[in-house]
Amino acid sequence: MNQIVFYLTLITALGSGLIAGTFFVFSVAIMEALRRLPANTGMAAMQSINVVIQNPLFLGVFAGTALLSLILAVLSLIGWNTAGSAYLLAGVVIYFVGSFVVTMALNVPLNNALDAADPTSFAGEGVWNNYLRNWTFWNHVRTVASLASMTLLILALIDRSK
Repeated sequence: MNQIVFYLTLITALGSGLIAGTFFVFSVAIMEALRRLPANTGMAAMQSINVVIQNPLFLGVFAGTALLSLILAVLSLIGWNTAGSAYLLAGVVIYFVGSFVVTMALNVPLNNALDAADPTSFAGEGVWNNYLRNWTFWNHVRTVASLASMTLLILALIDRSK
């Protein structure tokens, strides 16, 4: 059981790190680059990104890390007296809530509203301005949560290896 938890934790830490990096790039570069474009161009580019990002590799890492987080939450509670269990539980809860739930509850609805808007219309520009502000804020939250999750999962691995 300990080896299974070790490898699941390692894979989940790597997944959380990959997602943190993806979200980080959006927060520090992509969204600012799109903001500098004319509204209709930036909006159309983001609409295209929203389609392309829904690929098996990204979704597999993103959702797979969430699924492994749920499994590890249960395993951390079952083995609560094992070294690193508190780090493990905190790391997977932070990923699941701060990355997965925030995405599904907040970023995806904003993506859907953006995708439904016409980039060439005045109303579309309003949707875009709202999107830039709110989507980017929640992306910052997802970035920090995924990075914190990865850090806690690494600490769980270190604590278990002592």
